[in-house]
Amino acid sequence: MKRYLWRRAGGFLLTAVLVSAATFFVLQVLPGDPALLMLGTEGSPEAYARLRQELSLDQPLLQRYLKWFSAFLAGQWGNSWRYSLPVRELVGQAFPLSFVLALLAVGSAALAALPAGMYMAVRSDRLGSRLLSLFTQVGLGLPQFWVGILLIQFFAVQLRLLPAGGYDGWRSLILPVATLALPRTAVLGRFLRAGVLEVLGQDYVRFARSKGLSGTTVLFKHVLRNAALGPLTAAGVQFAQLVAGTIVVEQVFGLPGLGQLLLNGVFQRDLPLVQTAVMLVVLVILAFDLAFDLCLGMLDPRIRYE
Repeated sequence: MKRYLWRRAGGFLLTAVLVSAATFFVLQVLPGDPALLMLGTEGSPEAYARLRQELSLDQPLLQRYLKWFSAFLAGQWGNSWRYSLPVRELVGQAFPLSFVLALLAVGSAALAALPAGMYMAVRSDRLGSRLLSLFTQVGLGLPQFWVGILLIQFFAVQLRLLPAGGYDGWRSLILPVATLALPRTAVLGRFLRAGVLEVLGQDYVRFARSKGLSGTTVLFKHVLRNAALGPLTAAGVQFAQLVAGTIVVEQVFGLPGLGQLLLNGVFQRDLPLVQTAVMLVVLVILAFDLAFDLCLGMLDPRIRYE
């Protein structure tokens, strides 16, 4: 297990370095001069040259990357070019909201997918199971922004039960969490259904039933653990997609999260802010991916030795 852990940790660090380099170089070569955007068309050539020097834009690309990466590791994230505030302060205000939103969405999707997937597998001949299967098929193809708009129209505009946008306490997170969780519930539910159906046909399950064990005991003690490998793998992939979906959902609901801050930084060519925000998002995704892999390794020892 230690060897598996070290191998996964090494992959984590290598991926983080490669993604940081790719993100930095892509942002640097995008059209538009940050110094020109900050000064405007009325700035003098002397002021333009001085600002480029202050922002280190006159240095070679590799030198700027190494300087930024070492500063990032040291926790010196610099100041935002757009807001003239420390990047640490801006990210510290926006990141918790996005992180909580993503965790609530994943947790809600998992809690909803567990009974739904098991019911679809165990009671596949029932009308309720067929309706749930239809719901999951539809949920796989629904765009998140469209789901969010529908929820706003129904629960905020017509019923006036929940706020349509902005952030004013936990009630403002209900619709965004539902928007993010619905497609994930469909994905995880179908993975769990397929896993349970596959395990139910195994010999050891029939043997457990022949010993007189109840259906509930067999299902939760023998079936669920082995059937959970597929959904757990899917959950890791879904969390990475969820981070991207959070950016869209924050725009739809007007939430002051990291996604909205990141988009504003991209439009304004605020390189220190964008680079730091992207790197934090990547680290969170890699950390959760590592956690899911370790959980898979504990559930299935064969994975540790691949």
